[in-house]
Amino acid sequence: MTSPAELLLPGTRRALLHRLAIAQTEGRSPSMTAAVRREGQIAWHGSRSCVDGHAPDTDTQFRIGSLTKTFTAVLVLRLRDEGLLDLGDPLEKHLPGTGAGDVTVHQLLAHSAGLGAEAPAPWWERTPGTVRPGLAEVLEDRTGVHPPGRRHHYSNPGYTLLGSLIEAVRGDSWAEVLRREVLEPLGLHRTGPQPQAPHAGAWAVHPWADVLLPEPAEDLGLMAPAGQLWSTTEDLLRFAAFLADGDDRVLSAASVAEMREPAAAPEPGDHTGHYGLGLQVVRSKGRTLIGHTGSLPGFLAALWISVEDDVAAVVFANVTAGVPIGDVAADLVDIVAGAEPRIPEPWRPLPEVDQELLALTGPWYWGPRANVLRLLPERGLELRPLNGLGRGARFVARPDGTWTGLDGYYTGETLRVVRTADGRVSHLDLGSFVFTREPYAPKAAVPGGVDEGGWRGLEG
Repeated sequence: MTSPAELLLPGTRRALLHRLAIAQTEGRSPSMTAAVRREGQIAWHGSRSCVDGHAPDTDTQFRIGSLTKTFTAVLVLRLRDEGLLDLGDPLEKHLPGTGAGDVTVHQLLAHSAGLGAEAPAPWWERTPGTVRPGLAEVLEDRTGVHPPGRRHHYSNPGYTLLGSLIEAVRGDSWAEVLRREVLEPLGLHRTGPQPQAPHAGAWAVHPWADVLLPEPAEDLGLMAPAGQLWSTTEDLLRFAAFLADGDDRVLSAASVAEMREPAAAPEPGDHTGHYGLGLQVVRSKGRTLIGHTGSLPGFLAALWISVEDDVAAVVFANVTAGVPIGDVAADLVDIVAGAEPRIPEPWRPLPEVDQELLALTGPWYWGPRANVLRLLPERGLELRPLNGLGRGARFVARPDGTWTGLDGYYTGETLRVVRTADGRVSHLDLGSFVFTREPYAPKAAVPGGVDEGGWRGLEG
């Protein structure tokens, strides 16, 4: 296997270390560690520490806080894919008696259920889970903060409900289901609800003096599905590969891609980020990044993945505040993708071609607007405006001879080839839009008909 030192150029590795060092120094974190995955391997890892000779490595555990939510979301999507629930189901159908039974599973995943952001006092992150022995103590009066489904409002209790939902459907603890269905299949042997040596200690740093205070590391009890896990940079980069490509032992590529789609309107004023199903989706320096950030007293964590660039970065710090952890991870992705952009695969012709489909390629017109139809692998099609203005999409072939849209406005819409009685192609129908071989073809089935006088000049 290629060593990390051989996967990136020396200048890139130095830039990565420099960014990490600046973050650790300016953020005054007792230690920081980071790693980058590229082309299926750990391409770089680095660390900084205030104690000489004790810098964390890729096997050192840190607490990952709300990154736990992504793992919980994967478990819920598995239940959906097995037919045990639907994302549109009200919570009450599977977990009765919560007081929030009208909200849907989808809304809980997307933080759009209208629940409160936090559990009632005392601060749940710094107190043992025994303080909240039941869901009543987790929710109290925090339901209906916003109308369900209207907006994204981040909710830790919402993911507590999802953890309890998993336990109710599976008949086992959230931690055991996670171990059995995600951690073991993906080889995440250093990820779990309790720390195992070697692991970092939790610290707070005084805002006006360079002195430390230990932070408690509580077992969160029912709140665990919202933020309990500990992990390593090596494990989270394995998880990043799964979030990019899927793994049929855990969740298909299609279901993982569904997690990455924006699922709720962003908070007012937020023009850079969305939330999918257990995943944050942000724009940074022209790139779309998926992943999650996390924090608990004494720990900060961030995982960002650029699927397009095939680059993922994870960053940990053992400090309560002071490090812009999400920005650091995004910068690491940008350093690698910018300095050493992904080299595309060589162009290759299709292995085989359907002549009838080949005959469909070329120009098509929606009224006067010119479009081009291209043939893709596995009988897929792509229809795009010729000048780049307007709606376009890729389409996947279906067994019934139609195609389903994959992008933008036409996502889920049906494209079909309409033929005349003698079998000749008449036009394309895309969600009732008629595409013809000529602009407003006189004999085509154009809604409203075509003026018999045809095209004319100003004096016509």
